[in-house]
Amino acid sequence: MKELQYLNKYFIKYKYRFLLGILITIIAQIFSLFTPKLISRSFESIERFSKSNVADTLIIRNELLHNVIIIIVTTIIAGFLTFLMRQTLIVMSRLIEFDLKNEVFQQYENLSQVFYKQNRTGDLMNRISEDVGKVRMYVGPAVMYTINTFIRFAIVIVYMYNVSPELTLYTLLPLPILSYAIFQLSKKINKRSTIFQQYLSKISSFTQEIFSGIRVVKAYSLEEQQEMNLYNLSLESKEKSMSLAKVQSLFGPLMLALIGVSNLVVIYFGGMLYINGTIKSIGVIAEFILYVNMLTWPVASLGWISSMVQEAEASQKRINEFLKIVPEIRNNSKTNTEINGEISFEDVSFVYDDTNIRALNTISFKVKKGETLAILGKTGSGKSSILTLISRLYDVSSGKILIDGKPIDSVNLFDLRNSIAIVPQDAFLFSDSIKNNIKFGKENATEEEIIAVAKQAAVHDNIINFTNQYDTILGERGITLSGGQKQRVSIARALIKDPAILLLDDCLSAVDTETEEIILSNLKEYCKNKTTIIVSNRVSSAKNADNIIIIEEGLIIQQGPHNQLVNEEGYYKELYLKQLSEKDLK
Repeated sequence: MKELQYLNKYFIKYKYRFLLGILITIIAQIFSLFTPKLISRSFESIERFSKSNVADTLIIRNELLHNVIIIIVTTIIAGFLTFLMRQTLIVMSRLIEFDLKNEVFQQYENLSQVFYKQNRTGDLMNRISEDVGKVRMYVGPAVMYTINTFIRFAIVIVYMYNVSPELTLYTLLPLPILSYAIFQLSKKINKRSTIFQQYLSKISSFTQEIFSGIRVVKAYSLEEQQEMNLYNLSLESKEKSMSLAKVQSLFGPLMLALIGVSNLVVIYFGGMLYINGTIKSIGVIAEFILYVNMLTWPVASLGWISSMVQEAEASQKRINEFLKIVPEIRNNSKTNTEINGEISFEDVSFVYDDTNIRALNTISFKVKKGETLAILGKTGSGKSSILTLISRLYDVSSGKILIDGKPIDSVNLFDLRNSIAIVPQDAFLFSDSIKNNIKFGKENATEEEIIAVAKQAAVHDNIINFTNQYDTILGERGITLSGGQKQRVSIARALIKDPAILLLDDCLSAVDTETEEIILSNLKEYCKNKTTIIVSNRVSSAKNADNIIIIEEGLIIQQGPHNQLVNEEGYYKELYLKQLSEKDLK
């Protein structure tokens, strides 16, 4: 139960709803206990009937009718209160589920890039859906039935003891056996439930990757192989599920057997006590049988409750593993910061923790507000790492980055990222309309603004040729569009944000030279008052840059104004061709 203690804050949050549910449960149980007592009195009336004269018969009949009416009324009231109990406690569990899913999602948003490199998407999805669902069963049905069971036990046993202490003792004899059986089975359920949830995560991760890469699977004719892989994984998961189900299936028969034994105990020992004269009426035996049957579901539900609690504990443990991770990138300033756009790197080095690769090695440069910097170099030279550091997706290993003269980690993280628009090399588009994908950069953007930035990104003419134009729904990750179209829609999304800092990470690699020329011309006008950094391995992308940095293996080998590094034909001058391949940088 240690892992489930994390949920106590939610019970405190919804304490009034929780306490109201407990109060309604107590009242409902009191009303449900009218029936056994009235049936016992009815049996006593029937016993008196055999000894009564004609005059007493009418009184007994009226008494029986009176008891039946009260039983019907109290049963209806108890049923209505039970409905209210479910509405109170089960709705509370749905509210907790909503809060917990939001908390997990917010934690996912706060965690760094390293976390996502180390964890598979399917596993993340399984924890926020399947695992949270298991936890909801604990805070809802499990808690509700636990409260219901304990309250019913407490009230029923008091009633039973007042009627016959000796028969009550005999009736409760099987309960210690029940408790021991539950304890043993619960341990096995906890262990097997954890293993089963892990296999669910494996299946989710596998299928998510296959669906995302379905084009590659089809292109290489690997359908049968992947189908076999999924079959084997599903077979293992089924075995774990069946192993769990076998243990869980023992609860029901065990509970019913013990309840049956309790009924037999009541009939035998109750009969003996009636014969001995300890019990004055046969109605007491009938009353006790009803009490025992009233305990049937609570006792039987103990197994189900225990199973849900064990599964919830296993799931919450998996959820807590992520919730307890302290994000590596934290917002160290709560003060709002206005970003102008000046960027300085001072002896910055950066090593990826997960691979131990040194991406940057003591690099220094400065970009003033409104300037455009081009970073050129071969693939894998460390260009994109510079942009991730500016966005503070990672923190530097050594050295420091200054934004408007302030250390980047002292700048409000949300203000920093709100002032930056980045177009990644691998353009990511959502399964939504083209319009909404562009509006992602500015939620309240108007139609005119959307069209304007689409024209600047040279994608407007392509969009209006689609049947639904800007309302065209894209497939997953924008699969409906070509590579160049995806890049240009991503550029439009960045432009509509109107940021202080614009980061372009080789975002024209899939665009033809004619379209590239149009986009660069449009960006020249757009970026006049913005700090712009263009990353590319082509010289043509740097035609409008104020300054150029040439980087190789994490080191700046040359930097300076555009006219010093590139000749009139757009090639690097001979001095730099000795250090870099002209073929890679053309």
